[in-house]
Amino acid sequence: MKRLILLTVLALSGIISAQKKNFTIEDVIINSYTSLAPERIQNFNWLPDSDKYSFVKSVDTSFNLVVASVHSSAVEKIIHLTDINNALKRNGFNVLYTFPNFKWIDQNIFYFQRRGKLFYYFADKDSVALINSAKSGAANFALAPNKRYMAYTIDNNLFVSLDTSKTSQITFDENPGIVNGQTVHRNEFGITKGIFWSPKNNYIAFYRKDETMVSDFPIVDFEPVPAKLASIKYPMAGRKSHHVTIGIYELNSGKTVWLKTGEPLDQYLTCVTWDPSEKFIYVAHLNRDQNHMQLKKYDARTGELVKILFEEKNEKYVEPEHQLIFLPKEPGKFLWFSKRDGWNHLYLYDTEGNLIRQVTKGKWEVLSIAGFDKTGHEIIIRSTEKSPIERQYYRVNLLTGMRNKLTTDTGVHSIIPNESATYFFDTYSNIKTPGISKIIDGNGNTVSILLRSKNPLADYDLGELKIFTIKGKDNMDLYCRMITPPDFDPNKKYPAVVYVYGGPHVQLITNSWPRGRYGLWFYKMAQEGFVIFTLDNRGSANRGLEFEQATFRNLGTVEIEDQMRGVKYLKSLSYIDSTRIGVFGWSFGGFMTTSLMLRTNNTFKVGVAGGAVIDWKMYEVMYTERYMDTPETNPEGYEKANLLNYVQNLKGKLLLVHGTSDPVVVWQHTLKFAKKAADLNIPLDYFPYVGHKHGVVGRDAIHLYNKITNYFIDNL
Repeated sequence: MKRLILLTVLALSGIISAQKKNFTIEDVIINSYTSLAPERIQNFNWLPDSDKYSFVKSVDTSFNLVVASVHSSAVEKIIHLTDINNALKRNGFNVLYTFPNFKWIDQNIFYFQRRGKLFYYFADKDSVALINSAKSGAANFALAPNKRYMAYTIDNNLFVSLDTSKTSQITFDENPGIVNGQTVHRNEFGITKGIFWSPKNNYIAFYRKDETMVSDFPIVDFEPVPAKLASIKYPMAGRKSHHVTIGIYELNSGKTVWLKTGEPLDQYLTCVTWDPSEKFIYVAHLNRDQNHMQLKKYDARTGELVKILFEEKNEKYVEPEHQLIFLPKEPGKFLWFSKRDGWNHLYLYDTEGNLIRQVTKGKWEVLSIAGFDKTGHEIIIRSTEKSPIERQYYRVNLLTGMRNKLTTDTGVHSIIPNESATYFFDTYSNIKTPGISKIIDGNGNTVSILLRSKNPLADYDLGELKIFTIKGKDNMDLYCRMITPPDFDPNKKYPAVVYVYGGPHVQLITNSWPRGRYGLWFYKMAQEGFVIFTLDNRGSANRGLEFEQATFRNLGTVEIEDQMRGVKYLKSLSYIDSTRIGVFGWSFGGFMTTSLMLRTNNTFKVGVAGGAVIDWKMYEVMYTERYMDTPETNPEGYEKANLLNYVQNLKGKLLLVHGTSDPVVVWQHTLKFAKKAADLNIPLDYFPYVGHKHGVVGRDAIHLYNKITNYFIDNL
């Protein structure tokens, strides 16, 4: 009998030890980006004019830069971080704790930037040199094409350094409401910077933003006692917007000319691009209504308008987001992205504004251009041609439009071509594959596999993830993702949580490995016994202009219609408890979450909305007026979308969370909602994250996701 008991105990202990783990909130918030993220090739770079490449390999706590060739499996060179640090110490500089982001200048020299300093490392000599250095307080660095000059901002003014001893101040605005060299139009229209070096290093184009006429919005810093006011300029829909101009600074003369961009002053100026000759500069002008774009060509030395190359109009909106891409072998021609035929495609123009041909065409989107081949007659594009939920690369002939598929494996790809586009570093994943990194040739054939990422979640108890479609309006496909609990039993009833975003420029569902805090939180919630469901509704990205513009002037309504089709599908499943459906989202997803709680006849029992837009009249000019027009021209649309008008409909449990220093969706949105709920004696749960901006980061994010998780467990 004792032997039987012992064997039973041993058997049970074996089962327990073999049991897979559940996720903790620390796993979700912290480890999802480190130990539970698939291993990746770090800092991959091609060496110039060669078939050699390099990447950083970490061994224990040390970092090595490995140099290899596509033609051999042998490592050609290893550069240790300690080598660089020894060279830095010999020159009196602080050491590095991790390998810096770097780029090769030639096959022996690479450069990197650290704390405003530009260094060259000479691999053949094992030495380092300080090439340039910015003044204290510098930000918004822009390195010149020669990889020696630097432009940057200090506070609201622009500076340029030619080397460690030659620094010039370009602008001298004392009014903090006038900002130079930084992003404008609140980073809409693809704008990510405010400094534009000319191709031959002789000029700097830069944005100048006058926001003195824009209303201040109070951001309160609660850390000091008493608290301090740290106001920002925040142009709300229908109100005054900032005025932008573009300066051209010539390094040799030290003089600045201003492009004569004219009026109205509240127009949008984007797609700033230098001509390869440096004689001209191109700017896309968009009217405040955002339905009429003109691409204009300016004389860079005088600021005079040369001509309007072409115009684009749309009864809803035009959205220029990409710079001109000049052909490397034919500098008189460029590629232009446009959705004029309903899909994002490429058009070939000459610099006089003559359309040569439409290069790509079809009911799919070109997302980006990775480069040109060595002849300059073929481009490498990333597109949705195979499927809206995949990202594949194609070679496209500019003369004929013929396409050849370059990547072959199912999933979401990202590639880096070498200089001649004869070889490519290809990294991809899908929902079954954590990641594969390999070298492929110009025909897409695998040359070598550099890394097969192990499954970092292999020890965890995972529910089944599947991607599928349901039919929406007019029989269109709506992509969905669902995760079921690990111990799923189709004979049981499960509560469901709908995760939603639903707004422009975001696509939640792709055939890629789940990653980051959301990817792991979905699995954790499945472990807690919930079915997790997501649907990309009309208005979201990468499905064509008709799909995207379906929400125009009426944000929230069409999106709700599509989300409710998803709910109808959930309710059709025998294992879903239709009385226990919750919803969670952030930002536009917070707006959608709150809308679904208030405008669907109590379909949802529980909701959590983070950083939610409540009243679009309080959101920023550029984004809101593109999709809603102004409050004056579309009062019905604004009133219909205003969630303050539906507070009385709240019957379920709703938790609102918001960063008190949010500069994107300002805190006033959810505060007004809370005030309206109090006025109507409507129960509401609310938590402010003090000092956080549009997202909650750091250790407070653990608190946030514990709160969200427990809110669904306790109430759903």
